[in-house]
Amino acid sequence: MSHTPFREAIIDLPALSGNVAQLKNSLGTPHLMIVVKANAYGHGMVEAAHATLAGGATWLGVADIDEALTLRSAGITAPILAWIHAPDETFVEALAADVTVGISSVAQLRSCAAAQQSSSSRTPARVHVKLETGLSRNGASEPEWAELFGEAAALEAQGSLVVEGIFSHLSNASPEDDLAQGELFDRGVSAAREAGLTPTLIHLAASVAAVTLPTLRYDMVRLGILAYGISPFVGRTAADLGLTPVMTLRARVTATRRVPAETGVSYDFTYRTPRETTLCLVPLGYGEGIPRAASGKAPVVIAGQKFVIAGRVAMDQFIVDVGDTPVAVGDEVVLFGDPAQGYPSVGDWAAAASTIGYEIVTRLGGRLQRTFVGLGQ
Repeated sequence: MSHTPFREAIIDLPALSGNVAQLKNSLGTPHLMIVVKANAYGHGMVEAAHATLAGGATWLGVADIDEALTLRSAGITAPILAWIHAPDETFVEALAADVTVGISSVAQLRSCAAAQQSSSSRTPARVHVKLETGLSRNGASEPEWAELFGEAAALEAQGSLVVEGIFSHLSNASPEDDLAQGELFDRGVSAAREAGLTPTLIHLAASVAAVTLPTLRYDMVRLGILAYGISPFVGRTAADLGLTPVMTLRARVTATRRVPAETGVSYDFTYRTPRETTLCLVPLGYGEGIPRAASGKAPVVIAGQKFVIAGRVAMDQFIVDVGDTPVAVGDEVVLFGDPAQGYPSVGDWAAAASTIGYEIVTRLGGRLQRTFVGLGQ
């Protein structure tokens, strides 16, 4: 039986395309990668990928090969880079699907070359070598560069692969830290070229550095959270950056209850009503990724007014004390959306849960329905 969704994330695909177009114009790099990993930060990977390409993205970024294969299965032919791999990854499926792989070690480089050699394709595998420049995650560290670049040059000479790009990732700890990483990265790029490699895509900056440190933009920047209209900056909103929030998270009131003063609300009674009031039940909880840490703090809008969650967020629901405001079953509840429309922002929710906007949207799932609007949807 069909019914109107009562817990729903509305994804504004034209807003996503518009954000990408605006960022491409303002940053001005020859290439622009939009990162759609983790279900496009909760926004729907395939749909978001189409929208970002419509906005002018030239590359798509994903964490792993399975994500890349999902995009290929959906008919997306744009260049895709995947950079986190299983310890025993063979790269056979990636190369067959024309997925570019990020390489962090000699072992991965050799596995990738072996996959190409065992295939019927005469086209060299395309790889981007990742350098460790200070984040202490994946990537080859400076003492490993000579062997890695030498091996890559030898495999290029025999036609197994081509090092199309070199990249790294920044800490965003401070501009000074990021610029220091940039200096080490430059040494790595120079060492690669001295070894005979001729990468055409040099990329280091993600959303924060792409905006704040123009010298680190190189040939391409990798944008994630900014594309979705969420600011990674303290004190700078999406609107300040000329961007529109892409997701609106909403539900519908499923019950109302008039209660006297001193009524306990939700688990542990961390909230008791200070007066006679109306309580509204909202069918979203941590089963959908609503952070329990936002209990008693996060804002919502009902009937055009802003309220705060009353008491604990439960697995399937939370409660809002709306006082004497007339609210009925079926009324819309907006958790976050575009502040220009009077809604709380993802940043407001991140502050309430003592986290970052990335986590608020990426964790959304469970029984939540995503509704895509625009771009032929």
